[in-house]
Amino acid sequence: MKLIILDRDGVINEDSDDYVKSVDEWEPIPGSIEAIADLSKAGYTVAVATNQSGISRGLFDEFELAAMHQKMCSLVEEEGGQISGVFFCPHGPDDDCDCRKPKTGLIEQIECEFGTTVQNLPFVGDSAKDLMCAKLAGCTPVLVLTGKGEITIAESSASELDGVSVFNNLKEYVDSLLQANPPPC
Repeated sequence: MKLIILDRDGVINEDSDDYVKSVDEWEPIPGSIEAIADLSKAGYTVAVATNQSGISRGLFDEFELAAMHQKMCSLVEEEGGQISGVFFCPHGPDDDCDCRKPKTGLIEQIECEFGTTVQNLPFVGDSAKDLMCAKLAGCTPVLVLTGKGEITIAESSASELDGVSVFNNLKEYVDSLLQANPPPC
């Protein structure tokens, strides 16, 4: 199985320091929807792993989150692709759960759902938490400079960025990945 894991806010959609709280606030980053569709068309199973502490903070509920994810999935489907699973942590930073990145609970859920290992599979994120989660789970960490990516580069040490590929955005990464690994005819 060709599986790829994507963070959501800052990778697929525009991020906000005030949280993305509604379907109206959820806006895709230019090129991200097409990139996901391209992955899907090339035979990749696309999974999204996202921290959504806005739920525990009372900023939105799971119904609004589901509407955001429906919008995201519908946009990808309109481009001929598919997101095979969206996995989210609704907890806050002080809840000490196993699913909040950088912990690997969401990744373990993905492994269980798809019956596969994520060892050496790409995990695309924009934050230090994403990179740490990817490394802890044995994924190949990929950093995009959208969202918090520029801040992550500025605030990370050389050892934290060791083995991390960096791209301007998801579309650039996907184009590079598919060029290096073209789908069979």
